Amino acid sequence: MGQIALEGMEFFAFHGYYDEEQKIGNKYGIDLFIDTDLHAAGASDQLRETVNYEVLYRVVTEEMQAPARLLEHLGHRVLDRVLAEFPYVNGVRVSVSKFNPPLGGICHRARVTLERRRE
Repeated sequence: MGQIALEGMEFFAFHGYYDEEQKIGNKYGIDLFIDTDLHAAGASDQLRETVNYEVLYRVVTEEMQAPARLLEHLGHRVLDRVLAEFPYVNGVRVSVSKFNPPLGGICHRARVTLERRRE
């Protein structure tokens, strides 16, 4: 087993509980960790034996483009998509951050972290 991570992905998107947030948008961050068997890729040096980072990034980008009210919902969508697109992935962990959330005070980011293992 091994882990592939895409950390520090940033997007401008239109998520948020309040209608105003969905109109003006905000900056979001995603950290994604994939648990999978990396032995074949390590032995063969072939991309087809592992998770393609570009495809993984595209999946996250597509989910970020569809508005969501809650970070939790957005995170679950990312988990669902990764497990659907990569059947050989054993587990996924995603952290979704909203920068400068509208809390009425100083808060650099709000974050939720979700994890799912394939059954």
